[in-house]
Amino acid sequence: MKYHPIDRNLFIKNRKDLMVQMKPNSLAVFNSNDIYPVSADSTLPFEQHRDIFYLSGVDQEESVLMLFPDAPEAKHREVLFLRETNEHIAIWEGEKLTKARALEVSGIKTVFWLQDMEKVFKELMSYAETVYVNTNEHYRANVATETREDRFTKWWKTQFPAHQVAKSNPILQRLRSVKDPIEIDLIQTACDITEKGFRRILGFVKPGVWEFEIEAEYMHEFLRNRSKKFAYTPIVASGNNANVLHYIENNQQCKEGDLLLMDVGAEYANYSSDMTRTIPVSGRFTDRQRAVYNAVNRVKDEATNMLVPGAMWKEYHVEVGKLMTSELLGLGLIDKADVQNENPDWPAYKKYFMHGTSHHIGLDTHDYGLLHEPIQANMVFTVEPGIYIPEEGFGIRLEDDVVVQESGEPFNLMRNIPIEAEEIEELMNQ
Repeated sequence: MKYHPIDRNLFIKNRKDLMVQMKPNSLAVFNSNDIYPVSADSTLPFEQHRDIFYLSGVDQEESVLMLFPDAPEAKHREVLFLRETNEHIAIWEGEKLTKARALEVSGIKTVFWLQDMEKVFKELMSYAETVYVNTNEHYRANVATETREDRFTKWWKTQFPAHQVAKSNPILQRLRSVKDPIEIDLIQTACDITEKGFRRILGFVKPGVWEFEIEAEYMHEFLRNRSKKFAYTPIVASGNNANVLHYIENNQQCKEGDLLLMDVGAEYANYSSDMTRTIPVSGRFTDRQRAVYNAVNRVKDEATNMLVPGAMWKEYHVEVGKLMTSELLGLGLIDKADVQNENPDWPAYKKYFMHGTSHHIGLDTHDYGLLHEPIQANMVFTVEPGIYIPEEGFGIRLEDDVVVQESGEPFNLMRNIPIEAEEIEELMNQ
């Protein structure tokens, strides 16, 4: 791994927090992700399933975690299964976790090789009454592929049809949405790497550069600071490309007078950052561009201050909509008649700001969090309003990542990333 070792006390605590909420005589199982084939002998880079990583710190394929708080023998209350490593694997694929190293990483004392899993599982199932399966119930999930988790669930249900079934996801949605200080530090590191990338491109962007060249500058800076990749597919959108919300081709040339919208973020230790900045390709905003830019920035600042403990997700977005409506009126993009005659299900401001303002962020860019429950301290959110004006040839979005505080305004993890129009211009013209 490129990242520095993580304090295993984080994973020990996470397991305890989960197990205390499990039913009596229940067993929970968490599988790693598959390595997905491309074609021939090619595969996609491995990405660990975030839940098993959250609970163990194990960042390796073919790993399985079993938690059984009421197991008759203490050694079976936390069990980790790993693919057996040997000298041949070390030469061809690189070093894998040994049992001793797995203990150092996870704090789990009982580690078996994967070939023993069926035997051990059968023994534990003779004591367990309920099995927690790890389903994907994120509100944005759209999974077409059968996962390793799916195959395991099918297998054990066939072998042990009399056991009861429970879901681990609702517990994890709550646990993972509230961040430990160690996690906040890891997200801060991801944000700091993103800052380095952004400052690098401020001196690089000028008329004539290509969007993919800018993407490459970010990737260079991310890799040299221990990030393995972008946290998500980057958006580098010049001119009217910014009005395509998920523009990812990044294959156009930046032209004089264009604005450049960049929605990029580094990952670090599997934790995501998510930043959007919009800058003038020529180094100076026009008066109209500046007016729209400052309007978006004001909405971002005011929306940030609304993220407080007890706030409700749905009501928060209604209030942000009111802020945006006021700014759009001031810019002349909508008028009072538009507001008076608006459809409550699609308010007038949605013509120019059609997406949500915030989402949870953490191990996933769109992280776990139950949207019908009140916001809590130590949740981490993006704040990302935008105004998109195809008829004027530009779109502007600004985005920071913030930590909800017990009292006072949220703590901005991207506080050091330039955002004010004047500072952007100054840095681009040094």
